[in-house]
Amino acid sequence: MSTGLQLRSTVKESGTLEITLAEIDIPTPGDDEVVIRVEAAPVNPSDLGLLFAGADISQASAAGTPDAPVLTAPIPQAVLGGARARFGQALPVGNEGAGVVTDAGSSPAAQALIGKTVAVLGGAMYAQYRCMPAAGCLVLPDGVSPDDGASCFVNPLTALGMVETMKLEGHSALVHTAAASNLGQMLVKLCLVDDVPLVNIVRSAAQADLLRGLGAEFVCNSSDPDFMDQLTDALDATGATLAFDAIGGGDLASKVLTCMERVAGRNPKPSDRYGSTTHKQVYLYGALDTGNTVLDRTYGMAWGVGGWLMPNFLARVGGARSAELRERVAAEIGTTFASHYTDEISLAEALDVKIAQRYQRKATGEKFLIKPQK
Repeated sequence: MSTGLQLRSTVKESGTLEITLAEIDIPTPGDDEVVIRVEAAPVNPSDLGLLFAGADISQASAAGTPDAPVLTAPIPQAVLGGARARFGQALPVGNEGAGVVTDAGSSPAAQALIGKTVAVLGGAMYAQYRCMPAAGCLVLPDGVSPDDGASCFVNPLTALGMVETMKLEGHSALVHTAAASNLGQMLVKLCLVDDVPLVNIVRSAAQADLLRGLGAEFVCNSSDPDFMDQLTDALDATGATLAFDAIGGGDLASKVLTCMERVAGRNPKPSDRYGSTTHKQVYLYGALDTGNTVLDRTYGMAWGVGGWLMPNFLARVGGARSAELRERVAAEIGTTFASHYTDEISLAEALDVKIAQRYQRKATGEKFLIKPQK
């Protein structure tokens, strides 16, 4: 086979999103490159911005044929201006994935990877084949399948990055929202292993039970009428002054800061006349709610709300530390950083309107794995 399929997303100037499957030549690797037969690639929330470009997927429609499907959807005018830079470009999608190296360049490092199962974070992973630098491949331990290793980067390195950021910025405990997600479950296990106090915020009793079943001690249900009291008590018990918020929109970040201030107010200092002088920080790293972030400023003046991205964190800590974190992920991919999928779909099925509407919801507890060879 000299060609393979690749999923591509195009924004038309007319305001239409078009997702297609393109048949592309399998590249010949350069001296320090390898060709990977992609076996598995997860659908992460971070993939959906590029894939859907803000389109209204509830209004999506199907065209094409079963072998060459086309998904189209309208893009609201309020969103279209932000996509102007990509008008007419058929962009490949998929941040990460795993597969088997089938071809390699002449360098010893590349040749050594032939036949190995590797994971990569390189973009364009919703494809049957991907050419990558040998240095960018994480060799998976014996017995770890591509399915098991497909989510080696985005969620595990995000979880590790949260703990590392906590240490770098002088905090001693964490708060995490949307905590029953795949990433949230990883963070629970990681914090248990590393003895890091963690406050988990969920939105249902079932999600709370799930995390307690993993060993989580502090779980607060935002749907409960006494949520603010639950959260304040958990923050008091852990001393958490740093939160990572996957929701983004709404007032949850503000509620976290308010409860942190309540805890600080239980033991006020003479210098606290304008509110606690203890710095309280919330990082928004997701946008499950795309609405405005609402801040009701009831927490003094020592606080911050900002954005946090895993690639920016890796650049901050540098190549050597990033490599150490990746090696830890590989060593614990079957335990601490194990991922669980509810659905496995082919490239063509990823363009099925009903399936796309399901994974576009980013529902907690649902995670899709694309199987390009299916």
